[in-house]
Amino acid sequence: MSINRQNEGMTSIGKKGVLLVNLGTPDDPSRGAVYRYLKQFLLDPRVIDYPWLPRNLLVRGIIAPFRSGSSSKLYKMLWTEEGSPLKFYGERVRDGVQELLGDEYVVELAMRYQNPSIGHAIENLEKALVSEITVIPMFPQYASATTGSVHDAVMQELSKRQIIPDVKMINSYYDRPSMIKIFADNARQFDLDSYDHIIFSYHGLPQRQLRKGDPTNSHCTKKEDCCMNITPVNQFCYSAQCHATTKAIVAELGLKPEQYTTAFQSRLGPEAWAQPYTIKTIEEQAGKGAKRLLVFSPAFVADCLETIIEIGTEYQEEFEEMGGEHVDLVPSLNDDPRWIQTVADLVLEQQKTSISHPAATAASES
Repeated sequence: MSINRQNEGMTSIGKKGVLLVNLGTPDDPSRGAVYRYLKQFLLDPRVIDYPWLPRNLLVRGIIAPFRSGSSSKLYKMLWTEEGSPLKFYGERVRDGVQELLGDEYVVELAMRYQNPSIGHAIENLEKALVSEITVIPMFPQYASATTGSVHDAVMQELSKRQIIPDVKMINSYYDRPSMIKIFADNARQFDLDSYDHIIFSYHGLPQRQLRKGDPTNSHCTKKEDCCMNITPVNQFCYSAQCHATTKAIVAELGLKPEQYTTAFQSRLGPEAWAQPYTIKTIEEQAGKGAKRLLVFSPAFVADCLETIIEIGTEYQEEFEEMGGEHVDLVPSLNDDPRWIQTVADLVLEQQKTSISHPAATAASES
């Protein structure tokens, strides 16, 4: 069977649209801007999946008002002259992908929460008269609260319009070899043998949400090592995909099982989240006398609050209080030219293909 990259009988008259979507960031680090960001983010029913009334009471009455002040201070620590790293790295990737793909494409960047909005980006693509849109959520691993929410929001925006073009949705790319190599090469900047332990820290999710993604209701958190291998049952499981990302980086670096741990950070609230927790892993390593830790954060394609501040600053301070010395952060993909090329390749691979059976190919050649 052969695959021919051509559209038989189909001609794309307009340009091809590309929509890159990351999570989002406040417009500025002020408390008001952070409040607006937190409110929009946490009111998403895919993020806090409670019924409408308790979700609104919790977010509007407690979380957003009380967390906006402390979060504003953290964003002020993160902010640069260019603004939020998540946004300016995203803009650089957008521009780099546009340059690689050329004039046949129109590449837009959007944030799921705040600006530039998905609606604004789609409006720009509409004005550019694109014939199709390839949507790439900037999350290597699929989760309902991230990639699922992006897909949901894009379709909601398109549903408001008279014309809905061809739409292609990228689901995940958690073990993409080119991406894995960048993470591994970034780690090679450090003397890996000088660290007592290496932690692969992914953003956490409530176990309840992980279980909701189990179509059999009999696998997630119910079978031992349920996330250790990708199967048809857990192929869309966030935790399983995180473990797969770790395995790929570990294989690239040649690490031994005792050298590393996959863990989950940013837990919110009292309920059980994906485990082990990163902070608990750090505590355990400190208890064993560890002095130096190296931390990856491969759920993020750009360094942001969760990497620079939570890992690089907060975990460093907590580790020192436990008797440790150094927590070093492996840089993310950011605006690495190889990452920009990877994104462009993801776009090109989504172009329509025709699949020819060998018998049909032979007949056409006879």
